Amino acid sequence: MKTKIETIHNITNITLAQKAIILLQKQKLKIATAESCTGGLLAYHFISLDGASTIFDGGMISYANSIKNTWLGVGSDSLQTFGAVSEIVVRQMCKGIIKQSGADVGLATSGIAGPSGGSNEKPVGTVFIGIQFKNKDAIVKHCQFSGNRNEIQIQTCNQALEMLIDLLQSR
Repeated sequence: MKTKIETIHNITNITLAQKAIILLQKQKLKIATAESCTGGLLAYHFISLDGASTIFDGGMISYANSIKNTWLGVGSDSLQTFGAVSEIVVRQMCKGIIKQSGADVGLATSGIAGPSGGSNEKPVGTVFIGIQFKNKDAIVKHCQFSGNRNEIQIQTCNQALEMLIDLLQSR
């Protein structure tokens, strides 16, 4: 029997990912992901579906700050001043994944999924999601989710896919 999380994961995210794939295909766009708190879950939602090869270039799991810096070009000063879970870092992650992959769209996540790692300023559930179209500025959303680690990751993926769909529909 499936758990509530598995049901949410299988129905909501896959349906959103299917819609995103269709919109990306119609606009002939390729996407790449740079993920921290979602640890590849966003990439999974794309590549688990038929048609993914037409829109998905690749993804990076940049969990450690050193990887954000060396692989994605996130500034050490940004990481030290603002922390990995910040708008500026997610903007730089978007820019970096587009540069590294050559994709048309970069999608990045960074957050605190818990159960530890939170603070008064950035409690568990604090997430930044960014989407950038090549040669445009990134759009970053600050979210505050609740639940356990897996639920926060799923909510992050849902929000990222919904943001992507909204941006694609408004183009």
